[in-house]
Amino acid sequence: MVNQLTINLGFYMLMPYLAAHLSGTLGLAGWLVGFVLGVRNFSQQGMFLVGGTLADRYGYKPLIVAGCVLRTMGFATLGLVDSLPALLAASAATGFAGALFNPAVRAYLAADAGERRVEAFALFNVYYQAGVLLGPLVGMVLTGVDFRITCLTSAGIFALLSVVQIRALPARHGADGKDPGRGSDEEDGEEGRRASVPAQWRSVLANRPFLLFSTAMIGSYVLTFQVYLALPLEVRRVGGDGEFGTAAVALLFAVSGLATILFQTRVTAWCGARMEPGRALTRGLAVMGCAFLPLLAATAIPLPDGGIGRWALAAAPPALAALLLALGTMIAYPFEMDTIVRLAGDRLVATHYGLYNTICGIGITLGNLLTGAALDAARKAGVPALPWFALFALGAACAAALAALHRTGRLAAPAGAEATPGATPGAPPGAPPEGTSAAGPAAASATG
Repeated sequence: MVNQLTINLGFYMLMPYLAAHLSGTLGLAGWLVGFVLGVRNFSQQGMFLVGGTLADRYGYKPLIVAGCVLRTMGFATLGLVDSLPALLAASAATGFAGALFNPAVRAYLAADAGERRVEAFALFNVYYQAGVLLGPLVGMVLTGVDFRITCLTSAGIFALLSVVQIRALPARHGADGKDPGRGSDEEDGEEGRRASVPAQWRSVLANRPFLLFSTAMIGSYVLTFQVYLALPLEVRRVGGDGEFGTAAVALLFAVSGLATILFQTRVTAWCGARMEPGRALTRGLAVMGCAFLPLLAATAIPLPDGGIGRWALAAAPPALAALLLALGTMIAYPFEMDTIVRLAGDRLVATHYGLYNTICGIGITLGNLLTGAALDAARKAGVPALPWFALFALGAACAAALAALHRTGRLAAPAGAEATPGATPGAPPGAPPEGTSAAGPAAASATG
């Protein structure tokens, strides 16, 4: 948990201000700034599968440490160089670092939490969002002095985290690793590590329920990403680019992050006590889709010429949308992460996480392109409701797809896989699961 909070603190104190440094201090053209940032994103999204595969073969700790060491070097380089080749190399290194430790962190957490995975991922999201909130605030103070100080401080955070993990983080494998006392699981793990990488990838790509689930979940990432894309653009379209627009955009992130920090564990406990995981996933996606209804309704209101009325119309619907997106994510995320472990059958878990991240990353890229095109088309045609209706429809379609997967049992653990018994979120350690485990009824939809 502290690992992920620190990773996000170091990352978000630097990345929001990198574009301004590249275009302002270094004087790069806009397309070059986009290229440098795109290289980072591509090297991360494109290499998630590689990072997950390495984590399954060599253990989770080495990949977590390697990713933090590589990001240390990448962020330090970003603050010390000004040549384009060096900037591209540093940007690629920071992206690849994320591809190394992200699948490993999630697989480590899943393995260590055991039957309380849903609770663990709920708490994980709290720490994750805390880092997202704190990072930009720290970065704003440091960047006000010098962006190079921000880079070196961020690099120092990752260096310290690397040392702490080397000394204190226990080595850990999943069910296909070398955990003592696992019996046949250990033997299966040795066989899995002797298999070639292409054989491992074929095994994951042959997991059709997992691929169907990954495809259905793309919409959730496209929708939640609109906090960074469509919602800020709508705030500025209605409220303008002045100080009010900046404050209203900041409000979006504050609403989303604080809601998660305050209510994530309570929402997870409430959902775990009242619904099967498949239903929680479906309802989470439905809430995300409904997040755009306030914006859709607001398009029917004539824009005031100015004053408080215009400010309220610029700030309130996007803030409500951000809150509902956060609520939908709180409902779905812990069960989503646990479902991946279930569908993996507790084998090659990091590889499954890696491929999942790659699929969703590609989906985010395509979804953002289409969202941007819809926003442009709506502006030219004078139909402001178009993008919000499209995003609502996307949420409804993905919720329907998840409901179908749940209803037909395609979210169940693979036949013959050892099911990890679920615990009711909020129950004390060792408490027996109730009739419906945290992974759902084993006979129908043990999504996990």
